[in-house]
Amino acid sequence: MHNLSISLDGYAAGRDMSEEDPMGVGGMALHQWALATQAFHDQHATGAAGQPGTLEDALVAAGVEGIGATVMGRRMWGPSRDDWQGWWGEEPPFHHPVFVVTSTPREPLVKGETTFHFVTDGVAAAVERAKEAAGDRDVRLGGGAMTVRTAMELGLVDSLHLAQVPVLLGAGQRLWEGPVDYLLTRSEQAPSGVLHLHLEKA
Repeated sequence: MHNLSISLDGYAAGRDMSEEDPMGVGGMALHQWALATQAFHDQHATGAAGQPGTLEDALVAAGVEGIGATVMGRRMWGPSRDDWQGWWGEEPPFHHPVFVVTSTPREPLVKGETTFHFVTDGVAAAVERAKEAAGDRDVRLGGGAMTVRTAMELGLVDSLHLAQVPVLLGAGQRLWEGPVDYLLTRSEQAPSGVLHLHLEKA
């Protein structure tokens, strides 16, 4: 699992998520720490400059190391539209198979070096297919909150990096809905004010 950002009150996205505002009201504030890094701009080929050599630059870079497949929920994929092609343009930043948990069947979609597969039989099935595709590499849970929470409840998440951002959203997509069986193994405070929490399955 890499770089899941949450607010102080436990939300991974704001309320009223839409195509025009995919992170919901106030949700983009959760990701400014990552957007400021050089690693983010390198991974997304934006051509822009970020801050290299920082703690957060290293965390963003580490989030893609050794990854052979990604699992994401339907909200992270995008709106419920048959013609939706994803948020990432013609060359998404994944460069490996991505398994989208959804209730709507759809044929695989190839975008550059990334193939999106649409899985209709739940998070566990998506993780299993991703593990097969990844081989001896790791599987990353890309989000959103409901997909990560379900995977944690099923015991499918070995490790988790949470970036706790010092903002309050008040509503939206919560990560925590009850007790989870994970241990905090390390915490790191960044100059940005973000507290980076590293958890492992108990």
